[in-house]
Amino acid sequence: MRSLKQQILILLLGSLIVLAVCFIVAFGWFMKNRAEDAAFIKAQADLATCEEIMDKTFPGPWHEQNGELYKGPAKISLNNQFVDHLSLLTGDTVTIFLGDTRVATTVRGSSEERAIGTKVSANVAQTVLQNGQTFVGKANVVGQWYETGYVPLRTESGNIIGMFYVGISHDYDQKTINGSLITLGILGLSLTIIVALITWFFLQKFIIHPLHNITLGARDIATGHLTQKIKISGSKEIKELENAFNQMVEQLQSLTSEINKTTCDFENNLVPSEEAIYSPPPPDAIVSNPTLDDTTTVNAAEPPTANAVNTGHFRGQSLPKGLNQATLEHVLKFVQTIERPISAEEVAEGVQLTRVTVRRYLEFLEQCGVLKSDQKYGTVGRPLKLFIPL
Repeated sequence: MRSLKQQILILLLGSLIVLAVCFIVAFGWFMKNRAEDAAFIKAQADLATCEEIMDKTFPGPWHEQNGELYKGPAKISLNNQFVDHLSLLTGDTVTIFLGDTRVATTVRGSSEERAIGTKVSANVAQTVLQNGQTFVGKANVVGQWYETGYVPLRTESGNIIGMFYVGISHDYDQKTINGSLITLGILGLSLTIIVALITWFFLQKFIIHPLHNITLGARDIATGHLTQKIKISGSKEIKELENAFNQMVEQLQSLTSEINKTTCDFENNLVPSEEAIYSPPPPDAIVSNPTLDDTTTVNAAEPPTANAVNTGHFRGQSLPKGLNQATLEHVLKFVQTIERPISAEEVAEGVQLTRVTVRRYLEFLEQCGVLKSDQKYGTVGRPLKLFIPL
């Protein structure tokens, strides 16, 4: 299962990618239309420019002589140097037609030779040669699509005998559009990476890290440490979660205190103290212990010794308030039976008492020298205290 951070990043990056793709498609469509419009405007301007250059270079009317096209006294048919000059000035392909046939052109066919003698498309011939109108639009020029402009060539009497053409290759437009889209794509990718890094930083600082601290606090509660409250910074929702968590810790602390108090009162009422069962002997009296041999005695006025605890002789001894002899012997017997380091929780489960009560008996046995304690450190939470029988 993916983490919350990964899910948010995937959702954000997925949204950015979808948005970027939609934007690029819309921008590409917009650029395509704008590029075509710009090409048609350029074709019209180039037509006017080339017509003016032709009139100044070759003064005189257009006419046909012996199947060749002339302007004034100058022969235009096969005058490829002139159309190359116009193409160099405008950046367009340039063609001069006699009727519907190319007689001078920069357009090249599949064999890379000038397309002299080829015909114009039927729709263009209809518009220009028959209707006498200027054609500006897409046209098929020797198998390739161009944004084109065609104007009729008229004799001195007004008859249409040919056409003049300029064209901008559709591949040129496509390269311009593709270059713009690639630039836009690189820019979009860079912005996506920057947004992803910024999002990761804020997620880590204001969401993931606070949630991690709350998780550690919950693990402390699971291990029995109810004193740990958390202090984190984050958004309004994170602060509300922090407050709810700390309120839960306070309620658990209060509930645990009540349970411990009730348990201690119950045990004190259920099992009478040793002082109520046994009348304390005079201070100077020596009490014989029937479980020892005839030469072994225990002074009732002295505190319990390690030897006495180890052998289980607590009868008649003065125990701390709240402890009783039977429970103490029961706890000691259980610990000695295990014969390994053991925690208060394990002992409490084994002797069927609360952890707080068992811990008091274990700490008393530790003071008497019967047990010793050691700290076990884990990866999370407080160290665990283990009791080891000596």
